[in-house]
Amino acid sequence: MGIPHGRRRVVVDRVFPEIDCGSFPVKRVEGDDVTVEADAFADGHDAVRIVLRHRRRNGRWQETEMEALGNDRYRAAFRVAKPGRYEYSVCGWVDHFRTWQDGLAKKHAAGVETDVDLLIGADLVEEAASRASAAPAAASRASGAKAAGADVRAGTGAGAGTDAERLKELSAALRNAKTLHAERVRVATSSELTSLMDAYPDRSLQTDYPRTLQVKVDRERAAFSAWYEVFPRSTSPEPGEHGTFADLANRLDYIAELGFDIVYLPPIHPIGHTKRKGRNNALEAGPHDPGSPWAIGSEEGGHTAIHPELGSLDDFKSLVEAANGYGMEIALDIAFQCSPDHPWVREHPEWFVLRPDGSVQFAENPPKKYEDIYPINFETEDWEALWQELKDVFQHWIDAGVRVFRVDNPHTKAYGFWEWLIDDLTERYPDLIFLAEAFTRPRRMYGLAKLGFNQSYTYFTWRNSPAEFREYLTELTTTEVAEYFRPNFWPNTPDILHEDLQLGGRPAFLVRYALAATLSSNVGIYGPAFEKVEHTPREEGSEEYLHSEKYEIRYWELHQAGDLTSFIAAVNRARRENPALQRNRNLRFHAVDNPNLLCYSKSSDDGKNVIFVVVNMDYHAPQAGWVEFSPAAVGLSHTAPFTVRDLLTDTAYRWDGYWNFVRLDPAGVPAHLFRLER
Repeated sequence: MGIPHGRRRVVVDRVFPEIDCGSFPVKRVEGDDVTVEADAFADGHDAVRIVLRHRRRNGRWQETEMEALGNDRYRAAFRVAKPGRYEYSVCGWVDHFRTWQDGLAKKHAAGVETDVDLLIGADLVEEAASRASAAPAAASRASGAKAAGADVRAGTGAGAGTDAERLKELSAALRNAKTLHAERVRVATSSELTSLMDAYPDRSLQTDYPRTLQVKVDRERAAFSAWYEVFPRSTSPEPGEHGTFADLANRLDYIAELGFDIVYLPPIHPIGHTKRKGRNNALEAGPHDPGSPWAIGSEEGGHTAIHPELGSLDDFKSLVEAANGYGMEIALDIAFQCSPDHPWVREHPEWFVLRPDGSVQFAENPPKKYEDIYPINFETEDWEALWQELKDVFQHWIDAGVRVFRVDNPHTKAYGFWEWLIDDLTERYPDLIFLAEAFTRPRRMYGLAKLGFNQSYTYFTWRNSPAEFREYLTELTTTEVAEYFRPNFWPNTPDILHEDLQLGGRPAFLVRYALAATLSSNVGIYGPAFEKVEHTPREEGSEEYLHSEKYEIRYWELHQAGDLTSFIAAVNRARRENPALQRNRNLRFHAVDNPNLLCYSKSSDDGKNVIFVVVNMDYHAPQAGWVEFSPAAVGLSHTAPFTVRDLLTDTAYRWDGYWNFVRLDPAGVPAHLFRLER
């Protein structure tokens, strides 16, 4: 360890946010403020100046003076305007002028008058005049960091000379023994001199925080989105027919009416024939079984090819354009695994694990066997060629207009690969969004988020009581995790039909979507299974669907009586119209005297938009209780009676006081989505 500079007296410590000693960036979206705090102090009683430095990566440093919060803690913020990487750090120095100025004022107030004190100050001012003469005016003023966004590399100008001359005049005024002492003290403590001295400080003994920290800034949709998963092959208007991209394009108006903005497609590639799975995951496929889209690759191509029955690449590009016309985007599933028929198996056997008998190791999770899928071996000696080929897959679809990717099981691929790939691609395409489908242990999930994944699947599906939601959401929104991990809540997926949905009936579907869409600013469903209340498992104790679309083509009749389309559309409309529901850190849980009710609120940053949600998590019986909600409960200074309007039923209620009564019947709408009316 090197010896620190012996004359640097300021200590800068405990900078926040900082992830793993600066190894990973924090996450924000365009237009956000990045608020930074730090501990900073020096020995003795001297005044210190603490500055936040920030810039777009490889741009010009700007500085903002940090505000003292008390107990040697400081805070400042800067705004990130565009997607990309930004950098920040903290520095500080002892300010001898402010120390002198404060001491002079105290002595004057106590009636102590000594010329030597004024001469000390005059020397300090004269030194500042020399710095003003030598430094660019705008740059030096930025050193004072009075204004956020000051450019510390601005050009020279006449202002520097003018400031230097004025500082010399003020220094002379302090030395002028013919002037009354009180008048010289007035000059010494004047706002003019203070401003000039702040602009040209002596930073020769400045302490710099030893690390430059980073912010990864994404576009808005990374923080606020609604995903709709649909199998294109199941979108034909004719029962029994294989759907096409054109058929899906004709369904986009339906998805848009539901209020979704990302249309996510499972793999669209050719499907292997060898060991193809049959309906309901049968080990042997019938002659007309289409197989699982995740068994990627055949003689027709691999990860950059399209299943011929879906259409051509031009048809896909037309689908992307059609979705954009509705304000939606197409998201593609990227699953780095291969069927035995994938071209890579033949062309690059070194990319797979070969068993002693010469066969390729298939995927398995004993006692389950997935003989239609070969995992990729990320320990291959040919790893560089493999990495480049996998990146080329993303590049192919980026060139086709895709900017959103759902990545299948990223935690089963090398973490170093994802860090390299995401950093490389987002440097060139800052608008990319990667969703990690990683149902795995927390540190693995969080590790992927640190490496660059913009969003992640979560344990939402397996949180099934008010107490569990309180604990889990507190972790996601109030700890360091919130700096880099963006949860995306899915009530169902093609792989997951939770017991709550199997047994809870229609009320469970209503509650689970209300929770997912309001607890998290990113939400998704697998449809049309969800809005059609599909709830039958393959067998008791299984989370697999009976007649799963993973193994067969389904025909869906849209707009049926009793489906959830109007409810989902109402919830999504509330999300779009209320900024409070578009972020996660503003979540606040509220007390209630009934353990079957979950109550929470979200408020916009300016406090003008407040949403209060009450959910009955008993899917079979009405529940009532007194809930802690009032303007004061969300930090607003208001005690008069107030109105809340339920955005799901357009019903208004007049409430008064800190505690108010609610009753929710699962036979109707088992959730309130209140907006506080002004």
